[in-house]
Amino acid sequence: MSTESDATFLATEGIHNFRDYGGYPTQGGGRVVSGLLYRSGQHVEATDADLRTFADLGIRTVIDLRGNGERERHPCRRPDLWDGEVVFYDGETSSSPPHIPQEKRELTPKTAQERMLTLYTRMPENPAMQVIFGQYLRTLAERDGASLVHCFAGKDRTGIAAALLHHILGVSRADMVTEFLRTNDAPTYDILERQSLPGIEARLGPLDRPTIDALMQVRESYFERFIGTVDQRWGSLDAFLVQAIGVDDALRDQLQARFVA
Repeated sequence: MSTESDATFLATEGIHNFRDYGGYPTQGGGRVVSGLLYRSGQHVEATDADLRTFADLGIRTVIDLRGNGERERHPCRRPDLWDGEVVFYDGETSSSPPHIPQEKRELTPKTAQERMLTLYTRMPENPAMQVIFGQYLRTLAERDGASLVHCFAGKDRTGIAAALLHHILGVSRADMVTEFLRTNDAPTYDILERQSLPGIEARLGPLDRPTIDALMQVRESYFERFIGTVDQRWGSLDAFLVQAIGVDDALRDQLQARFVA
């Protein structure tokens, strides 16, 4: 259940990390609107109560950052008679997150962290992620009503998607990191472990708590690895958004007009 200390998290039974990612101040004295931007992990275990919460929020659009393989293995539930739109990439988007089957390799806290850092190194250069990030941003500008963006765990691909939008809207880098790290405060960590850990340990054997945490949590070093890779390849996050994602001035203006008050 949500408490005052995690007021933007929605109380859920089968969805991890369901929260509003609006509310942050922006340059020029504005604020990202609340009640239109939601993020979460996948909805494969969403209960009927979770689906009622989803419907009550007026969510009209879901941007699913997972690839086809993940979507087929873990089909998400939607409310009955929901007539919204699901936007997705028709192909594979994964940059090998921990829940995706991979070669067997012994994991330690150090190698688990290295694996996650590799994920964040590959993500900005992954052509499929560049496409779906662009779809996500254009969809937000074009579709009415509230939206929800999610991947499998709602922390890596989704965390970067939220950061890209926040940057466009003028949210400070410090607040972008704060939002990214809020995932670690989600009151639904048991859902993530239930969905992810058995498959990982079936392939790799039992893992100790520090190793699990390196895989399941987000860390500032992960965010900084993404930004560092972008800076090295494109020179800046703004250049990355223009050259790799296709964010032009018109799209920036649309997003700012809609989501900054």
